[in-house]
Amino acid sequence: MINGNLKASYAADEAILNTGWMKLFVYGTMALLALYAVTANDYWILIGCKIGILLIAGVGVNILTGYTGLVSLGHAAFVAIGAYGTVILHNALDGIFPAPLLVFIAVPAAIAISAFVGIIVGLPSLRVKGLYLAVATLAANFIVIFLVEQDVFAPWTGGIVGVDTPVPNILGWQLDTEREMFVLIAALAFSAILLGQNLFRTRIGRAFIAIRDRDYSAEILGISLLRYKLLSFALSAGFCGLSGALFAYFYASILPEQFQLDLSLELVAIVIIGGLGRTMGPVYGALIIVLMPELLKIAFGMITGDDAGLAQLRAPLQEIAFGALLIFFLLKEPLGISHIIDRLLRATNRWPFARG
Repeated sequence: MINGNLKASYAADEAILNTGWMKLFVYGTMALLALYAVTANDYWILIGCKIGILLIAGVGVNILTGYTGLVSLGHAAFVAIGAYGTVILHNALDGIFPAPLLVFIAVPAAIAISAFVGIIVGLPSLRVKGLYLAVATLAANFIVIFLVEQDVFAPWTGGIVGVDTPVPNILGWQLDTEREMFVLIAALAFSAILLGQNLFRTRIGRAFIAIRDRDYSAEILGISLLRYKLLSFALSAGFCGLSGALFAYFYASILPEQFQLDLSLELVAIVIIGGLGRTMGPVYGALIIVLMPELLKIAFGMITGDDAGLAQLRAPLQEIAFGALLIFFLLKEPLGISHIIDRLLRATNRWPFARG
Protein backbone atom coordinates (compact mmCIF):
# COMPACT_ATOMS: atom_id res chain seq x y z
CA MET A 1 0.00 0.00 0.00
CA ILE A 2 1.42 3.38 -1.05
CA ASN A 3 0.99 6.13 1.53
CA GLY A 4 3.23 8.82 0.05
CA ASN A 5 5.95 9.77 -2.42
CA LEU A 6 9.64 9.29 -1.68
CA LYS A 7 11.64 12.53 -1.45
CA ALA A 8 15.39 11.95 -1.66
CA SER A 9 16.48 15.62 -1.51
CA TYR A 10 15.38 18.99 -0.19
CA ALA A 11 14.86 20.20 -3.77
CA ALA A 12 12.42 17.37 -4.41
CA ASP A 13 10.59 18.08 -1.16
CA GLU A 14 10.26 21.81 -1.98
CA ALA A 15 9.20 21.29 -5.60
CA ILE A 16 5.72 22.50 -6.51
CA LEU A 17 5.38 20.16 -9.48
CA ASN A 18 6.47 17.09 -7.56
CA THR A 19 4.79 14.40 -9.67
CA GLY A 20 4.71 13.55 -13.33
CA TRP A 21 0.95 14.06 -13.49
CA MET A 22 1.21 17.57 -12.04
CA LYS A 23 3.91 18.50 -14.55
CA LEU A 24 1.81 17.11 -17.38
CA PHE A 25 -1.20 19.07 -16.13
CA VAL A 26 0.63 22.42 -15.87
CA TYR A 27 2.70 22.19 -19.06
CA GLY A 28 -0.25 20.75 -20.94
CA THR A 29 -2.40 23.67 -19.79
CA MET A 30 0.22 26.15 -20.99
CA ALA A 31 0.33 24.47 -24.39
CA LEU A 32 -3.47 24.46 -24.60
CA LEU A 33 -3.59 28.17 -23.75
CA ALA A 34 -1.13 28.94 -26.54
CA LEU A 35 -3.18 26.83 -28.96
CA TYR A 36 -6.37 28.49 -27.72
CA ALA A 37 -4.97 31.96 -28.40
CA VAL A 38 -4.24 30.99 -32.01
CA THR A 39 -7.28 28.89 -32.94
CA ALA A 40 -10.26 30.13 -30.86
CA ASN A 41 -12.81 32.39 -32.49
CA ASP A 42 -13.57 35.90 -31.23
CA TYR A 43 -16.45 34.77 -29.01
CA TRP A 44 -14.37 32.22 -27.09
CA ILE A 45 -11.45 34.65 -26.87
CA LEU A 46 -13.88 37.02 -25.14
CA ILE A 47 -14.89 34.25 -22.73
CA GLY A 48 -11.22 33.44 -22.06
CA CYS A 49 -10.47 37.09 -21.24
CA LYS A 50 -13.39 37.22 -18.79
CA ILE A 51 -12.14 34.07 -17.08
CA GLY A 52 -8.62 35.47 -16.76
CA ILE A 53 -9.77 38.79 -15.29
CA LEU A 54 -11.99 37.11 -12.71
CA LEU A 55 -9.28 34.54 -11.96
CA ILE A 56 -6.80 37.24 -10.91
CA ALA A 57 -9.39 38.85 -8.63
CA GLY A 58 -10.23 35.37 -7.31
CA VAL A 59 -6.59 34.86 -6.33
CA GLY A 60 -6.85 38.05 -4.27
CA VAL A 61 -10.03 36.93 -2.52
CA ASN A 62 -8.46 33.52 -1.90
CA ILE A 63 -5.51 35.14 -0.11
CA LEU A 64 -7.84 36.96 2.27
CA THR A 65 -10.70 34.50 2.73
CA GLY A 66 -9.17 31.14 1.83
CA TYR A 67 -5.78 31.47 3.51
CA THR A 68 -6.26 34.15 6.17
CA GLY A 69 -9.86 33.29 7.07
CA LEU A 70 -11.20 36.87 6.79
CA VAL A 71 -14.56 37.11 5.03
CA SER A 72 -15.07 39.99 2.61
CA LEU A 73 -18.08 40.99 0.51
CA GLY A 74 -16.56 44.20 -0.81
CA HIS A 75 -13.79 43.17 -3.17
CA ALA A 76 -15.63 44.60 -6.15
CA ALA A 77 -14.64 47.97 -4.70
CA PHE A 78 -10.94 47.16 -5.13
CA VAL A 79 -11.57 46.02 -8.70
CA ALA A 80 -13.34 49.34 -9.31
CA ILE A 81 -10.46 51.31 -7.78
CA GLY A 82 -7.99 49.46 -10.00
CA ALA A 83 -10.10 50.09 -13.10
CA TYR A 84 -10.91 53.75 -12.50
CA GLY A 85 -7.45 54.47 -11.12
CA THR A 86 -5.82 53.06 -14.25
CA VAL A 87 -8.05 55.09 -16.57
CA ILE A 88 -7.67 58.34 -14.61
CA LEU A 89 -3.88 58.03 -14.30
CA HIS A 90 -3.47 56.96 -17.93
CA ASN A 91 -5.45 59.97 -19.17
CA ALA A 92 -3.79 62.39 -16.75
CA LEU A 93 -0.26 61.30 -17.68
CA ASP A 94 -0.91 61.13 -21.41
CA GLY A 95 1.36 63.68 -23.04
CA ILE A 96 3.63 63.90 -20.01
CA PHE A 97 5.16 60.45 -20.45
CA PRO A 98 5.64 58.50 -23.70
CA ALA A 99 2.63 56.37 -24.62
CA PRO A 100 4.57 53.05 -24.52
CA LEU A 101 5.44 53.70 -20.85
CA LEU A 102 2.02 54.78 -19.56
CA VAL A 103 0.93 51.22 -18.76
CA PHE A 104 4.02 50.70 -16.56
CA ILE A 105 3.17 53.82 -14.56
CA ALA A 106 -0.64 53.78 -14.41
CA VAL A 107 -1.14 50.09 -13.57
CA PRO A 108 1.37 49.82 -10.67
CA ALA A 109 0.06 53.09 -9.25
CA ALA A 110 -3.54 51.85 -9.45
CA ILE A 111 -2.52 48.60 -7.75
CA ALA A 112 -0.78 50.58 -4.99
CA ILE A 113 -3.89 52.72 -4.47
CA SER A 114 -6.06 49.60 -4.27
CA ALA A 115 -3.68 48.07 -1.71
CA PHE A 116 -3.71 51.26 0.38
CA VAL A 117 -7.52 51.37 0.38
CA GLY A 118 -7.44 47.66 1.25
CA ILE A 119 -5.45 48.48 4.40
CA ILE A 120 -8.04 51.09 5.41
CA VAL A 121 -10.93 48.70 4.76
CA GLY A 122 -9.07 45.99 6.69
CA LEU A 123 -8.84 48.02 9.91
CA PRO A 124 -12.18 46.66 11.26
CA SER A 125 -10.71 43.13 11.01
CA LEU A 126 -8.69 43.94 14.13
CA ARG A 127 -11.91 44.24 16.14
CA VAL A 128 -14.55 42.15 14.37
CA LYS A 129 -14.67 38.96 12.37
CA GLY A 130 -17.10 36.71 10.54
CA LEU A 131 -20.43 38.22 9.54
CA TYR A 132 -19.62 41.61 11.10
CA LEU A 133 -16.44 41.93 9.05
CA ALA A 134 -18.34 40.93 5.91
CA VAL A 135 -20.86 43.73 6.55
CA ALA A 136 -18.03 46.22 7.12
CA THR A 137 -16.37 45.36 3.81
CA LEU A 138 -19.75 45.43 2.08
CA ALA A 139 -20.18 49.01 3.27
CA ALA A 140 -16.84 49.86 1.65
CA ASN A 141 -18.18 48.54 -1.66
CA PHE A 142 -21.19 50.84 -1.48
CA ILE A 143 -19.06 53.84 -0.48
CA VAL A 144 -16.68 53.44 -3.44
CA ILE A 145 -19.52 53.08 -5.96
CA PHE A 146 -21.32 56.06 -4.36
CA LEU A 147 -18.22 58.24 -4.78
CA VAL A 148 -17.68 57.14 -8.37
CA GLU A 149 -21.24 58.16 -9.28
CA GLN A 150 -21.02 61.65 -7.77
CA ASP A 151 -21.08 64.62 -10.15
CA VAL A 152 -18.10 66.22 -8.42
CA PHE A 153 -15.87 63.34 -9.63
CA ALA A 154 -17.63 62.99 -13.01
CA PRO A 155 -14.85 64.79 -14.97
CA TRP A 156 -12.58 61.85 -14.08
CA THR A 157 -14.93 58.91 -13.52
CA GLY A 158 -17.73 59.81 -15.93
CA GLY A 159 -20.32 59.50 -13.18
CA ILE A 160 -23.23 57.16 -13.80
CA VAL A 161 -22.68 57.21 -17.59
CA GLY A 162 -19.19 55.75 -17.25
CA VAL A 163 -15.93 56.67 -18.91
CA ASP A 164 -14.18 55.52 -22.08
CA THR A 165 -10.99 53.56 -21.54
CA PRO A 166 -7.67 54.01 -23.39
CA VAL A 167 -5.98 51.40 -25.55
CA PRO A 168 -2.91 49.97 -23.78
CA ASN A 169 0.47 50.37 -25.42
CA ILE A 170 3.24 48.16 -24.05
CA LEU A 171 6.62 49.32 -25.35
CA GLY A 172 5.10 49.98 -28.77
CA TRP A 173 2.85 46.91 -28.80
CA GLN A 174 -0.67 48.30 -29.29
CA LEU A 175 -3.18 45.90 -27.75
CA ASP A 176 -6.18 46.93 -29.81
CA THR A 177 -7.71 43.48 -30.34
CA GLU A 178 -9.27 41.01 -27.90
CA ARG A 179 -6.85 38.30 -29.02
CA GLU A 180 -3.84 40.42 -28.08
CA MET A 181 -5.46 41.26 -24.76
CA PHE A 182 -6.02 37.54 -24.16
CA VAL A 183 -2.27 36.93 -24.44
CA LEU A 184 -1.57 39.61 -21.83
CA ILE A 185 -4.39 38.51 -19.50
CA ALA A 186 -3.40 34.82 -19.73
CA ALA A 187 0.24 35.65 -18.93
CA LEU A 188 -0.69 37.79 -15.93
CA ALA A 189 -3.22 35.23 -14.68
CA PHE A 190 -0.58 32.51 -14.82
CA SER A 191 1.84 34.81 -12.96
CA ALA A 192 -0.82 35.56 -10.33
CA ILE A 193 -1.35 31.86 -9.68
CA LEU A 194 2.40 31.33 -9.40
CA LEU A 195 2.75 34.25 -6.97
CA GLY A 196 -0.15 32.96 -4.91
CA GLN A 197 1.40 29.49 -4.74
CA ASN A 198 4.81 30.75 -3.67
CA LEU A 199 3.41 33.25 -1.17
CA PHE A 200 2.26 30.43 1.08
CA ARG A 201 5.65 28.80 1.05
CA THR A 202 7.04 31.87 2.84
CA ARG A 203 6.88 33.11 6.43
CA ILE A 204 4.13 35.57 5.49
CA GLY A 205 1.95 32.86 4.00
CA ARG A 206 2.42 30.58 7.00
CA ALA A 207 1.42 33.48 9.26
CA PHE A 208 -1.77 33.95 7.23
CA ILE A 209 -2.63 30.27 7.63
CA ALA A 210 -1.94 30.39 11.38
CA ILE A 211 -4.31 33.35 11.72
CA ARG A 212 -6.96 31.47 9.78
CA ASP A 213 -6.68 28.38 11.96
CA ARG A 214 -6.68 30.23 15.30
CA ASP A 215 -5.79 33.90 15.54
CA TYR A 216 -5.42 33.92 19.32
CA SER A 217 -2.92 31.06 19.19
CA ALA A 218 -1.06 32.78 16.35
CA GLU A 219 -0.72 35.93 18.43
CA ILE A 220 0.62 33.91 21.36
CA LEU A 221 3.24 32.45 19.01
CA GLY A 222 4.43 35.97 18.19
CA ILE A 223 2.51 36.66 14.98
CA SER A 224 1.34 40.28 14.85
CA LEU A 225 -2.36 40.27 14.00
CA LEU A 226 -2.22 43.98 13.16
CA ARG A 227 0.59 43.54 10.67
CA TYR A 228 -0.48 40.35 8.95
CA LYS A 229 -4.21 40.99 8.75
CA LEU A 230 -3.62 44.38 7.15
CA LEU A 231 -0.95 42.87 4.90
CA SER A 232 -3.43 40.22 3.80
CA PHE A 233 -5.99 42.91 2.95
CA ALA A 234 -3.34 44.89 1.05
CA LEU A 235 -2.16 41.92 -1.02
CA SER A 236 -5.72 40.82 -1.69
CA ALA A 237 -6.77 44.31 -2.77
CA GLY A 238 -3.63 44.62 -4.92
CA PHE A 239 -4.53 41.52 -6.93
CA CYS A 240 -8.06 42.87 -7.36
CA GLY A 241 -6.56 46.19 -8.46
CA LEU A 242 -4.59 44.38 -11.17
CA SER A 243 -7.79 42.65 -12.23
CA GLY A 244 -9.49 46.05 -12.41
CA ALA A 245 -6.68 47.48 -14.54
CA LEU A 246 -7.07 44.64 -17.03
CA PHE A 247 -10.85 45.12 -16.85
CA ALA A 248 -10.41 48.77 -17.85
CA TYR A 249 -8.04 48.03 -20.73
CA PHE A 250 -10.15 45.14 -22.02
CA TYR A 251 -13.52 46.90 -22.21
CA ALA A 252 -14.12 50.02 -24.31
CA SER A 253 -15.75 51.76 -21.34
CA ILE A 254 -16.42 51.10 -17.66
CA LEU A 255 -19.59 51.84 -15.69
CA PRO A 256 -20.27 51.91 -11.92
CA GLU A 257 -22.90 49.17 -12.31
CA GLN A 258 -20.17 46.73 -13.40
CA PHE A 259 -18.69 46.82 -9.87
CA GLN A 260 -21.82 46.36 -7.77
CA LEU A 261 -22.47 43.70 -5.12
CA ASP A 262 -23.03 41.06 -7.83
CA LEU A 263 -19.32 41.13 -8.67
CA SER A 264 -18.31 40.74 -5.01
CA LEU A 265 -20.62 37.74 -4.68
CA GLU A 266 -19.18 36.22 -7.85
CA LEU A 267 -15.66 36.53 -6.43
CA VAL A 268 -16.70 34.85 -3.18
CA ALA A 269 -18.45 32.11 -5.16
CA ILE A 270 -15.30 31.55 -7.21
CA VAL A 271 -13.21 30.63 -4.16
CA ILE A 272 -15.99 28.58 -2.54
CA ILE A 273 -16.71 26.52 -5.66
CA GLY A 274 -13.07 26.23 -6.68
CA GLY A 275 -11.75 25.53 -3.20
CA LEU A 276 -10.93 27.83 -0.29
CA GLY A 277 -7.24 28.01 0.47
CA ARG A 278 -6.20 26.05 -2.62
CA THR A 279 -3.91 27.38 -5.34
CA MET A 280 -6.04 26.11 -8.22
CA GLY A 281 -9.30 27.05 -6.52
CA PRO A 282 -9.71 30.40 -8.32
CA VAL A 283 -8.98 28.69 -11.65
CA TYR A 284 -11.73 26.10 -11.33
CA GLY A 285 -14.11 28.61 -9.77
CA ALA A 286 -13.62 31.21 -12.51
CA LEU A 287 -14.17 28.57 -15.18
CA ILE A 288 -17.46 27.50 -13.59
CA ILE A 289 -18.74 31.02 -12.91
CA VAL A 290 -18.05 32.29 -16.45
CA LEU A 291 -18.94 29.15 -18.40
CA MET A 292 -22.12 28.25 -16.50
CA PRO A 293 -24.22 31.14 -17.93
CA GLU A 294 -22.91 30.41 -21.43
CA LEU A 295 -23.73 26.72 -21.20
CA LEU A 296 -27.17 27.52 -19.77
CA LYS A 297 -27.76 29.94 -22.63
CA ILE A 298 -26.84 27.31 -25.21
CA ALA A 299 -28.93 24.61 -23.52
CA PHE A 300 -31.92 26.91 -23.03
CA GLY A 301 -31.72 28.03 -26.65
CA MET A 302 -31.77 24.43 -27.84
CA ILE A 303 -34.83 23.69 -25.69
CA THR A 304 -36.88 26.84 -26.36
CA GLY A 305 -35.72 27.66 -29.88
CA ASP A 306 -36.39 31.27 -30.83
CA ASP A 307 -39.39 31.77 -28.54
CA ALA A 308 -38.89 35.27 -27.11
CA GLY A 309 -41.37 34.70 -24.28
CA LEU A 310 -39.60 31.61 -22.98
CA ALA A 311 -36.20 33.27 -23.43
CA GLN A 312 -37.14 35.70 -20.65
CA LEU A 313 -37.08 32.81 -18.19
CA ARG A 314 -33.37 32.23 -18.76
CA ALA A 315 -32.16 35.00 -16.43
CA PRO A 316 -34.05 33.81 -13.30
CA LEU A 317 -33.15 30.20 -14.06
CA GLN A 318 -29.52 31.24 -14.31
CA GLU A 319 -29.70 32.82 -10.84
CA ILE A 320 -31.37 29.69 -9.47
CA ALA A 321 -28.66 27.47 -10.97
CA PHE A 322 -25.99 29.76 -9.53
CA GLY A 323 -27.48 29.54 -6.03
CA ALA A 324 -28.01 25.78 -6.28
CA LEU A 325 -24.36 25.34 -7.25
CA LEU A 326 -23.21 27.29 -4.18
CA ILE A 327 -25.48 25.32 -1.87
CA PHE A 328 -24.27 22.04 -3.34
CA PHE A 329 -20.60 22.80 -2.75
CA LEU A 330 -21.19 24.23 0.73
CA LEU A 331 -23.11 21.13 1.81
CA LYS A 332 -21.61 18.28 -0.20
CA GLU A 333 -18.08 19.37 -1.11
CA PRO A 334 -17.00 22.31 1.09
CA LEU A 335 -13.38 21.93 -0.03
CA GLY A 336 -14.42 22.66 -3.60
CA ILE A 337 -13.46 21.34 -6.99
CA SER A 338 -9.75 21.44 -6.07
CA HIS A 339 -10.28 18.66 -3.53
CA ILE A 340 -12.03 16.51 -6.14
CA ILE A 341 -9.19 17.06 -8.62
CA ASP A 342 -6.59 16.30 -5.93
CA ARG A 343 -8.26 12.97 -5.16
CA LEU A 344 -8.23 12.08 -8.85
CA LEU A 345 -4.57 13.06 -9.23
CA ARG A 346 -3.55 11.02 -6.17
CA ALA A 347 -5.44 8.04 -7.52
CA THR A 348 -3.79 8.25 -10.95
CA ASN A 349 -0.37 8.84 -9.39
CA ARG A 350 -0.58 5.60 -7.35
CA TRP A 351 -2.27 3.46 -9.99
CA PRO A 352 -2.10 0.47 -10.47
CA PHE A 353 -1.04 -0.13 -6.87
CA ALA A 354 -3.48 -0.54 -4.01
CA ARG A 355 -4.65 2.58 -2.22
CA GLY A 356 -5.51 2.86 1.44
